[in-house]
Amino acid sequence: MTIAAEEAAFTLHVKCYAHTLNLAAQRALKITAVARLLGRVRRIVNFFRRSTTANHMLKEKQRLLQLPEHKLMTDVVTRWNSAHDMLERFLEQQPAICAALLSSEVRKTEKDLCTLTESDVTTAEEVVSALKPMKEATQYMSKEKTPTLSVIAPLQDTLIDGLKPIEGESAVIKEMKAAMSGDLQKRYIDLKATLHACSAMDPRFKSLPFPTENQRQEVYDGLIAEAQDQPMPSELSLWSVVEEGTGKCNGSADDEGMASEEETVDDGVRFKEGESSQGQHPPPRNPKPSCPLAALLGGERYGGGAQPKTNTQENQAKEQMTRYKEADLLEVKEDPLVWWKEHQYEYPLLSHLAKRYLCIPGTSVSSERVFSTAGDIVTAQRSALLPDHFDQIIFLNKNLKRM
Repeated sequence: MTIAAEEAAFTLHVKCYAHTLNLAAQRALKITAVARLLGRVRRIVNFFRRSTTANHMLKEKQRLLQLPEHKLMTDVVTRWNSAHDMLERFLEQQPAICAALLSSEVRKTEKDLCTLTESDVTTAEEVVSALKPMKEATQYMSKEKTPTLSVIAPLQDTLIDGLKPIEGESAVIKEMKAAMSGDLQKRYIDLKATLHACSAMDPRFKSLPFPTENQRQEVYDGLIAEAQDQPMPSELSLWSVVEEGTGKCNGSADDEGMASEEETVDDGVRFKEGESSQGQHPPPRNPKPSCPLAALLGGERYGGGAQPKTNTQENQAKEQMTRYKEADLLEVKEDPLVWWKEHQYEYPLLSHLAKRYLCIPGTSVSSERVFSTAGDIVTAQRSALLPDHFDQIIFLNKNLKRM
């Protein structure tokens, strides 16, 4: 992937964060004490998967102990979270496993049985607890319908902070945390500025609590400079003007359904100048809505009025950034893309930056899923499938649910 990015001359290449989490977790799983624990659990799981007698006895013990009738899981070398799932399922079924291994039926067929001590079970519980944040982060980064690059910086800071040693932890867990924290800290050193800028454009993380105050201000200043250098689309400016007004010019007797210059409309009742239905003065006249033509041609040259203050694109960018920072934070569970769609006319310059930053995926999980799907479609029984038909099937498989 790195070579492909270099040959494609990408100016920005962010490595897969799910792979980064995988490398950090694998370092923790290679610790001697953890590797031995996994080996013992794996041996017990494989015994139940191999022996029909033991598997039958396990199901009986599950029903007697009122435990979920789940099958034991084994880990896969290429997926670190499968080790977490194996330990978690083993701990869930620990009472039934012990009861099945102590039964006379199982001991008749298998004499050399592997069991776990109380310290092993305690260590397994601590390992599952230590790996749980890494698994949850991996699951979130594997999503396809929400932006993921903006989440890398907050996740990185939270994970590293959560991997600090706690008083009373065992030596094994401290060693695991040190291995994972050390591996995470050496990643994305050269991309911190980009990741912070992307997080700043996400309304969920725009407060940027993880960098220092100087770094935070540098991120905001860089985004302002980037926003003021990009061209403002004319159609966006026009739409913002139209939405502020009513879509029609006021003050013309030729416009149907509009009050004339002598009349004021209030709650659907018309009054002449200085009159009301009770012979009293009418309520204060509401200001007339703006007109797109007046907004475009008015001012000093056309239409008279006071000369407007100079509002350069630099000032617009600063003003929009100020309002954006003062707005309420979006909840983490909400979709930032929906928020920007609703506020794109309120922050026109920043909304274009948001589109550029939030469209970058934080992982390569989506592309790897396409390869996995392709392997399921092209089989020995479908070897005559035409390339065009194959492309259409892949497209429908990945997009039909979104239509």
